[in-house]
Amino acid sequence: MRHVVLFHSVYGLRPAVRAAADRLRAAGHRVVTPDLYGVQAADTVEEGFALLDKIGQEVVLDRARAALRELPVETVLAGFSMGAGVAGALLAERPDTAGLLLLHGTGGAPEAVRSGLPVQLHLADPDPYDAPDEVDEWQRAMTDAGADLTVFRYPGVGHLFTDPDVAEYAPDAAAMTWPRVLAFLAAA
Repeated sequence: MRHVVLFHSVYGLRPAVRAAADRLRAAGHRVVTPDLYGVQAADTVEEGFALLDKIGQEVVLDRARAALRELPVETVLAGFSMGAGVAGALLAERPDTAGLLLLHGTGGAPEAVRSGLPVQLHLADPDPYDAPDEVDEWQRAMTDAGADLTVFRYPGVGHLFTDPDVAEYAPDAAAMTWPRVLAFLAAA
């Protein structure tokens, strides 16, 4: 059983994040889903980016840090899209984390990676927010830094393919994602 913090996407804390947390809880994990915005979730990605701009990245990161204060140092850092970036940004501050789980976006500075850190990435292929050459470069840097990295690319799906409330939802890809996530958490 793992402690997991699951950060939401730019949309805000949506039902898909809560459902993912419930799925992980059903497998025996303790999961926290902090609301990094403190307001109702956005209906569109454009509204989400407007919320992020209004709230500010530093406030979002401060709220993420606050959510981690009471959690064990070996908590798995996880996130959806923007939340993957938040998880990666906090990696340097949480060197004893048990793993880094990235859904729909890369995250984590290679210089913050300790040797053997379990990292799992699930990404649309291609992804509109992570260009293939940038993903390849990030992957090489993470591996060179010593991460125990596993990357799953899902061809032909949209960015938030595990979120049933967006047009990009791809049920077949989502069905492949969750068993992989659970296996990662069991091994982390």
